[in-house]
Amino acid sequence: MKYNKLGSSEVEVSEVSFGCMSLGENHSANAALLHQALDKGITLFDTADLYQKGENESRVGKAFRGVRNKVVLATKVGNQWRCDGSGWDWNPTKAYILQAVEESLKRLQTDYIDLYQLHGGTIQDPIDETIEAFELLKQQGKIRAYGISSIRPNVIREYVKRSHLASVMMQYSLLDRRPEETCFDLLQEHNIGVLARGSYAQGLLLNKPAKDYLSHSEEEVKRAAGAVKQLADRGRTAAEVAARFTIGHPAVTSAVLGIRTKKHLQDALQVAEASPLNEEEMKALQQAVEPNKYEQHR
Repeated sequence: MKYNKLGSSEVEVSEVSFGCMSLGENHSANAALLHQALDKGITLFDTADLYQKGENESRVGKAFRGVRNKVVLATKVGNQWRCDGSGWDWNPTKAYILQAVEESLKRLQTDYIDLYQLHGGTIQDPIDETIEAFELLKQQGKIRAYGISSIRPNVIREYVKRSHLASVMMQYSLLDRRPEETCFDLLQEHNIGVLARGSYAQGLLLNKPAKDYLSHSEEEVKRAAGAVKQLADRGRTAAEVAARFTIGHPAVTSAVLGIRTKKHLQDALQVAEASPLNEEEMKALQQAVEPNKYEQHR
């Protein structure tokens, strides 16, 4: 397993990370899966207070009780559940973040969070106020670093300009190359790490039936999946090829892969152990389908 510093922070993360969003309700099964990942070298575990109304954080915290110093815990804030449980509202205010972090710390059974991320964001947000909250939490030692989870170039630019971001989590795959247009260069220039999600493009790059995806037609999706399969037929798995494409971009610090089953973990570990794609392989994938671009929030 390779490890990388997350931007300019002191947080070091595994090149392949564990997306915890879909963990089930069985504590023993969760703990076994999470500890097997840790034993095999995965160190970054990503959750959010939104997932299962905070229960996902509780599952992760319970599983890692007693080994906190061995794991890098990342969680997210900004989506506030309504009192009646009917849904959630966007709330990036300083007051809410300072309140929400206390609940996340309790659920995660820890006194600090390695990476605290804003779970979304719009250009109309009180951005300076949000940053103030994160900076205060760093000063208090309640978080080690902060980032945002966003695919909006206009929002990302503002946080790069105004804050000390360690990372941006964003969707990136062979079928979603929108970050390549401007975001990746900007983040690299400012030494901000990228946590890439969606490497498999909802499974369309693996074995799911082709369909329209973002601006790509069904035919283009088939072509991309075919290029992945062609490389996989040379001795890799499709998961290795798809995720290694993601990790192959120099802006990407870690690929966050959603893991819910032993098979998902096995695939992720194979990705971690696989050799990087060579220049010829990367070029074959890049030429399979035209890169798309962000159409909104530019």
